[in-house]
Amino acid sequence: MSTTSTSTTGLSPSRRQVLGAAAGTGLALAAGAHGAGAADLPLLGTYDVVVIGSGAAGMTAALTAAKQGLSCVVVEKAATFGGSAARSGAGIWIPNNPVILAAGVPDTPAKAAAYLAAVVGADVPAARQRAFLGHGPAMISFVMANSPLRFRWMEGYSDYYPELPGGLPNGRSIEPDQLDGNVLGAELARLNPPYLPVPAGLVVFSADYKWLALAAVNVKGAAVAAACLARGTKAALLGQKPLTMGQSLAAGLRAGLLAAGVPVWLDTPFTDLFLDSGSVTGAVVTRDGAAGLVRARRAVVVGSGGFEHNAAMRARYQRQPIGTDWTVGAKENTGDGIRAGERVGAALELMEDAWWGPAIPLPGEPYFCLAERTLPGGLLVNAAGARFVNEAGPYSDVVHTMYDRDPADPDIPAWLITDQNYRNRYLFRDVAPALPLPDDWYRSGAAHKAWTLDALAASIGVPAAGLRASVDRFNSLARKGRDTDFRRGDSAYDHYYTDPAVLPNSCLAPLWLPPYHAFRIVPGDLGTKGGLRTDARARVLRADGSVVPGLYAAGNASAAVMGHSYAGAGSTIGPAMTFGYIAALDIAGALQEPGGALGTPGLGNAAG
Repeated sequence: MSTTSTSTTGLSPSRRQVLGAAAGTGLALAAGAHGAGAADLPLLGTYDVVVIGSGAAGMTAALTAAKQGLSCVVVEKAATFGGSAARSGAGIWIPNNPVILAAGVPDTPAKAAAYLAAVVGADVPAARQRAFLGHGPAMISFVMANSPLRFRWMEGYSDYYPELPGGLPNGRSIEPDQLDGNVLGAELARLNPPYLPVPAGLVVFSADYKWLALAAVNVKGAAVAAACLARGTKAALLGQKPLTMGQSLAAGLRAGLLAAGVPVWLDTPFTDLFLDSGSVTGAVVTRDGAAGLVRARRAVVVGSGGFEHNAAMRARYQRQPIGTDWTVGAKENTGDGIRAGERVGAALELMEDAWWGPAIPLPGEPYFCLAERTLPGGLLVNAAGARFVNEAGPYSDVVHTMYDRDPADPDIPAWLITDQNYRNRYLFRDVAPALPLPDDWYRSGAAHKAWTLDALAASIGVPAAGLRASVDRFNSLARKGRDTDFRRGDSAYDHYYTDPAVLPNSCLAPLWLPPYHAFRIVPGDLGTKGGLRTDARARVLRADGSVVPGLYAAGNASAAVMGHSYAGAGSTIGPAMTFGYIAALDIAGALQEPGGALGTPGLGNAAG
């Protein structure tokens, strides 16, 4: 194939609008643009639906399309499938889903609608909120009926704002049940590895980590650890390859695609969208080292993830300091689908935001803090040594506060301050209580230790008087059991990752036992949450609200239905799967309104 730019004047619209993918020139829409013509691109195949990305959104969309009788292919940039979903804890936030209702969770559509509206506010159109809430439960039922996946209620994992109307203190989130990886055969070797591997011999669910952190000091924690070991032993005796969390979710969806005969092309980067007379009718990809065209009779679904590993996009859209080193999203997430959609006229939204969370920049990979910042005996301070936030609040809120409290001088980095009593009691990442932390944590500057608060302050570069005053104030509040400064412990959510043995407030304990420890805290994320603007049918929209024909998006390639907030554990994956499901149903002409009326057939958005 030639990569030389040649004049396209006089060519048909489809030839004039296909860009020089092999030359890396991007998509040009104007007549007389330069680039390779359609005839220069070999046809790699024609399907009803082309799905970009093999994460939770993409695989759910492909499975749904296949079960609607549509031919489908999934193209994946990485050498593995599963994307960020495979790396994750795989919490799934879907109100009124059949799993929680069967468990007796007192959810109702009215509660869910009131809660989501209160969390999201005016950032997201009500129609998109209704679509998510209305189709989410059916999506879970569909996945269970068409894959080996089963799910468990994450009992006690509170909604993140349970005090808002419709919030549930005992939670709505579910996670995948244990899955035997043998169902994938040789394909299991191509599953994207987890962000944190489960210790050998154990079978651990996301909901277990709350208790594993307490195993040294809590009877239930020890019992949960024993149960994890018993599951692992049983699986080994049965010759199983036990998977949980994101590994289970991605493997289960992939098994569904295998059974449905849907091909997944790995090592196949997506380069651009293919236009024919103004409609998206295919994708330009690189397969076996050469550019080619995959035609879509009906539509392309973009599920290619966010742009967390694209330094230029982060610098363009997000606040400083920011970078690509603090995210735990899949490394292939460089915004390819978002940029391709923008080139065909799509509007972008929420690009400044991400699925934030405090992270420790450990050598090799950041560590996304959940329990560590919430357990009693720790506090967060800024460069002045001053406390500035409810450490136990929703992780996205903590990072928003790091940026927002003083936009001219963000609280980045911050420092998690603990004492040796804290270290003696609780698991920290994967380091058992009382055991020394790895030397490279100290060499990298991610961790510091000193026998006095003044020496610790000098080590991390904060005023000693400020740090002493903050710890003294925190200790006095902890002894009283009430945080009148930042209300830590006022919400049911604050008590999820805490120590029930600590009274009167499981969130709060004084620091008193040297040596003291400090951990560098930066704005980490699970991925970005801004992307292509979509409607309630997952169709991609232009700035004027019109539809880009033939183009759908779901997951982190689309602007999040959660807006700038975060309703509960799994607010990334739950909507990603739901809008992938919605997209495929709409393409097939089978999407019903949540009330039951059949919507207008999508047929690749031909009707706009």
